[in-house]
Parts: sequence; structure tokens; C-alpha cells
Amino acid sequence: MDLLQIAGLTTRFLTPAGPLTAVDNLDLTVRQGRVLGLVGESGCGKTITALSVLRLVPPPGKITAGRILFEGTDLLTLPQHEMRKIRGARISMVFQEPMTALNPVFTIGNQIAEVITTHQEVTAGDARDRSVELLRSVGIPSPEKRIGEYPHQLSGGMRQRVMIAMAIACRPSLILADEPTTALDVTIQAHILELLSRIQAEMGMALVLVTHDLGLIAERAHEVAVMYAGKIVEQTDTRTLFADPLHPYTRGLMNSLPRPGSTKRSRLNTIPGTVPRLADLPEGCRFSPRCDLRTAQCDAEPGLVEVRPGHLVRCWNWQKK
Repeated sequence: MDLLQIAGLTTRFLTPAGPLTAVDNLDLTVRQGRVLGLVGESGCGKTITALSVLRLVPPPGKITAGRILFEGTDLLTLPQHEMRKIRGARISMVFQEPMTALNPVFTIGNQIAEVITTHQEVTAGDARDRSVELLRSVGIPSPEKRIGEYPHQLSGGMRQRVMIAMAIACRPSLILADEPTTALDVTIQAHILELLSRIQAEMGMALVLVTHDLGLIAERAHEVAVMYAGKIVEQTDTRTLFADPLHPYTRGLMNSLPRPGSTKRSRLNTIPGTVPRLADLPEGCRFSPRCDLRTAQCDAEPGLVEVRPGHLVRCWNWQKK
């Protein structure tokens, strides 16, 4: 069953130089109990998409068009007091850098308990006990001691586990995880991803895993949406995407992954150029300046077309290899 349906979402930043479109007419579906990987380079609009779902786009950003249907309700039509009831309770977010997301002047226990008491009618003692259990469930040792500590007293991996504990405190239907392992070393990355996967499976919640690294979601996601310059350029189930990527950008991301048997001295493949600036988006296909399959037809923007059952791609030349 579809839990979240995004249709025609457009988010712009209204600057003195004119509006800059960060998310452009985006359609996306998240199914109940499933993991969706939202993949793309930095600057593609992934984080703004997640923040748009929660209506937390920072000014001068503004959602200018579209619908965000969550459990059948269009979140964009809700008054702020109703939206606050959903944030943290029905939809939670794990932010990229927990040190900036956590409040440095409150203890870990206070911050988790606040999430609980904001959305549930419980006593302070019950909220404290629940906070201890949440810390224990995310693998933090000696949780009775840790709830009295401050964020700066914890390691990066521990802080991210605290963020996950806060995110699951009210057993939401959907978690948005924005680059949850970026600031962590490789070993801790694996532990955090395993933790998120376990919690998602045990609670039956949906998870949107926002990342720039296809390798991280290869074994974690059921479906993958590849994003470039504010638009979805390819979307299908994970197995199909890795077996037969169709969009040149997706293939470029695949080719940039380290290969089995490669050494530290091995040169990784890269995609030429960079993601275009919002103020200087190319005409037609936005990937065309970086694409080796470019033709004159690419001067016109392609639509997102279902070229195979369940496999959508935005490219005029997807059949060329």
C-alpha cells in the first residue's frame, strides 16, 4: 500500500536574483513497510525533497506547487498546528549531522523525553523510562547513565544512535534518513545502516534513505529513485537498477563505485563536470552537458517515461549503451 505519494512537488528559493528551483515537478511514491533509496550527488535536491515532506524548508525556500499525500492526507493543506502533530509522531527525520541537530545545552535524556511528551500523554517518569529503553534498543551501553550526558560527551556514532532513538520514539510510519552515515567511519557506517534496517523491519515502518552513495543502499533498499538537478531521472526496484541501469547518469554513478579486487592505487571512474547551479540550469535535459550520449534531441527536456513495467527513466537515448 502507498504510504506517501508526492505529485508535482516544486520547491523554490525566492532570491533577489529570481526564483531558484531546487525540486522541480517531482513525483515519488513510498510504499508502507518498504525502503526507498533516494540517490544523487550533493546539490541534486535530495535533502530539500525530504525537508519539503516535513514542511521544514528553510527560508527563503518555499513549496510553490504539488501535493504530498501521507496516509491519504495532503500535508500541504494542513495548518501548522496539525503539521506539528505529524512531525516526530507519524513522520520522523534522522539528520545528516547529529551534532548540529541535537541541542548542546540539554541532556540526551531530556531531548528524547521531549519527543515522547510532546506527542503522548505520559508522566515525566514514564518518559524517562521509555528514553532508557530506546537508548538500549539502539545499542547504546549503560543507557541509565547516558541519558544524563550531553551531546558533546558522545562519539559521532553514539550521537547518530541517539538521533535514531528520537526518530523511533513514537513509532512513526515513515522515517526520512538524510545521509545518516556521512560523518562516520566505515565500520560505524555499517553498524548504523544495520541498525536502521533492523528497526525498519521490526516496526514495519517505511524508510527513505537519502544518500549520494549507491553502494550503501544496494543491500538496504527495495526501490531506488535517482535524482539529478531537482528531478527524478530513473526509478525502479533495486535489483533491476543494479542489473540494468538505463539512464547515463545512473550508469555513471555505477561506474564510479570501487570494483572488487581494486587497490588503493586504482583510479576510480568519475562523471565529467559537476551538478549545475540552480541559477544556471541548462536547457533541455539537465544532464546533457555531462553526457557522452548527447544528441540534438537533448535540447528538449525528456519526460519521465515507464519504458518497462515499474522502470521509469528520463532520457531520450536510454537504449544506447
